[in-house]
Amino acid sequence: MSLIILDRDGVINHDSDDFIKTPAEWEPIEGSLEAIARLNYAGYRIVVITNQSGIARGLLDVETLNRIHSKMRRMLAQVGGKIEAILYCPHGPEDGCTCRKPHNGSFTDLAHRLRVNLDNVPAVGDSLRDIQAAMASNARPILVKTGKGARTLADGIPDGVEVYDDLAAVASALLEPQLQ
Repeated sequence: MSLIILDRDGVINHDSDDFIKTPAEWEPIEGSLEAIARLNYAGYRIVVITNQSGIARGLLDVETLNRIHSKMRRMLAQVGGKIEAILYCPHGPEDGCTCRKPHNGSFTDLAHRLRVNLDNVPAVGDSLRDIQAAMASNARPILVKTGKGARTLADGIPDGVEVYDDLAAVASALLEPQLQ
């Protein structure tokens, strides 16, 4: 079974500069839930690694974050998909923790928990910090243009990073070789 790591905001759901603070504000990007279901069907285990500094900023609490994730899981189940695990960093940018991307502490934690090597594991994000965390873990960084992705691309990304329009396009690219 293969593994894929996804950022949440801007990859699975629409992002907001004001943060996603309630389940009502969490809305999937068109085709993202179906893309996850397709990946599951093809044998991929899906893990979400996400910075959630809204907790440190006092914009939401862990209980509300859990309700947001419950909504995401319910909507995903309706299309036949599932997420195996969600790792989140509740800290703010100034807290200096290693679990907050661009650091790779959450990636290291995931590798330890699952007892896997993350070398070349696809890691999909929409920001430079997602790419940096993936690269620091020897994962395969992939940028999507949804969320902050188009702005990230315009600002410049490291050479060799794959770029796709959205998660559905990533799923198609990962699954195409299996169809041949």
